[in-house]
Amino acid sequence: MTTQFSVNDKIWNTVRLPAWLCSQDYVDGVNSNSHNIDNCLSSLSVCQAVDAQRLQGGVLAVVLCVHMALWNQHSWCSIALFIQAFYVQHKWDRLIRSGGAVFQFRPSANSGIVPASMVMPLLGLVLREKCLASGNVYFERFSMVVTITGMMLALFLSLIALGITRPVPTNTCVIAGMAGSAILYTTKQTLTVSEVIEVLEVLLIFVYLSLIVLYLLPRCFTPGEALLIVGGISFIVNQLIKRSLNLAEVKGDPVNYFLPVVVVGSLLLGVFFALLFCFMESETWVSSLFFHMMTAVLGLGILMPWLSLFIGRHPIMWLLDFVTLNDRRLCLLGYWVFLAVVATCVVLHQNYQRQSGSKKHQASTVVRKYFHLIVVATYVPGLIYDRQLLHVASVGCLAVFLFLEYSRYFRIKPLGQLLRQVLTLFLDERDSGPLILTHVYLLLGMSLPIWLFPSPCAPKGILPGAGGLVPYAGVLAVGVGDTVASVFGSTMGEIRWPGTKKTMEGTATSVFAQIIAVAMFLIFDGSINLNSTYSWIVGSITLVAMLEAYTSQIDNLLLPLYLFILLLL
Repeated sequence: MTTQFSVNDKIWNTVRLPAWLCSQDYVDGVNSNSHNIDNCLSSLSVCQAVDAQRLQGGVLAVVLCVHMALWNQHSWCSIALFIQAFYVQHKWDRLIRSGGAVFQFRPSANSGIVPASMVMPLLGLVLREKCLASGNVYFERFSMVVTITGMMLALFLSLIALGITRPVPTNTCVIAGMAGSAILYTTKQTLTVSEVIEVLEVLLIFVYLSLIVLYLLPRCFTPGEALLIVGGISFIVNQLIKRSLNLAEVKGDPVNYFLPVVVVGSLLLGVFFALLFCFMESETWVSSLFFHMMTAVLGLGILMPWLSLFIGRHPIMWLLDFVTLNDRRLCLLGYWVFLAVVATCVVLHQNYQRQSGSKKHQASTVVRKYFHLIVVATYVPGLIYDRQLLHVASVGCLAVFLFLEYSRYFRIKPLGQLLRQVLTLFLDERDSGPLILTHVYLLLGMSLPIWLFPSPCAPKGILPGAGGLVPYAGVLAVGVGDTVASVFGSTMGEIRWPGTKKTMEGTATSVFAQIIAVAMFLIFDGSINLNSTYSWIVGSITLVAMLEAYTSQIDNLLLPLYLFILLLL
């Protein structure tokens, strides 16, 4: 396989994108990592099969754990979905290697269909069990819709692979057909007509959104990552539209409405300017001024009034009252601002070292994990003292990250060029597309357990047993486990897991560090009461650490979700 190519030629020959995506600054950033990408591609056919088989074994273990703890009419469908995803993943891997996958996917990883396909169905199943136990009928039905929607999205992605594979894989088609029949039959038996329509709405949004995202952002995602990210966005968009059309039935905590409004607003902003800058130059001061003006119009003229419909007040006034409720919140905000300044100083220091030394200087694994430690120092006090404030702050941080990435992506003045120069230092083989998403995935991995926490189904906002650690799933899996595994594995690891670059020493120290972190949380967070579930917690941490050792997907996104699912059981 030939892997040497000009980035400009490669992008222009596959999808006709605007020239600002192929700028020399971005090309230099990608070429600085060309050796890493080439090494990954050259060993892809040898190592990915081993990685995929062991990763699928780990996912199967999670599936079996879930269904041993709770068995219902959806369990057979989940197992059937896993079997068909197992067969279809090989088709996707072959399509990606041969270049026949229609869109350009991230080249240094396998398709990741199996782990991604099981996340949303398993998440819906465990959430349904918690809501059923608490007697919350509304969220119990909502969780069932999440389960069926996840199955339908995964099945749809599998059918795409089967439709473009030549020759047609007859056996895999039969297996996918049987799984689809089981899912459709269960849908008919368990969902109402309005709920089925809701599932179809999400599927329709997913289809159109996938076409837009994968066309505009080549080489940014694997099929599995696209399923998780675009599927989640599609579900949020549908829920926001549904609630906007039924304002009389809107109820709940105002905090919960910030995330969907920010996600939809960021999506609209990105799609609008991606299409606009196809026809005009984005690097001029006029275009930059127009970008900032339209961002302000979208935020103040559309998103603010939209959000006020849900919370019943002006969002800015509500936010001021919220953050000044007590002195503890002001202290937390001041502490977080200090950590943000520290993180900025680390980035500037590393960039100064590159400018004063070799232009090929890249941030090491240890340096990149500094940010994981800073994020842990950010999230742990928020989880202990004020989770609502952390929820709102993490949503605001997501909005800032996306705005800065848009500025870098479109080269918007005055920050666009500076961000391109600074952030290319931290590129790795996973940032092979026009977007730099590693820091966004880190934020999502830490925040998703907080955003997904089933507070309506938890008395006093606390779950018993291992469920008390559910909000800490991101801190444990990414902030502690992944950081320790990477640092110790890269510096002291010698015994490698078969077929991977990950080491057994890194995995062992990851598990040990997470156990120590759990003990520390028990000391400082009095709301956690594990009720003799220690063996289950250790087993869950170990299983997720094994997934980290073999996954080639974005572990910052995948690992917290699987640990979240296991801790909810």
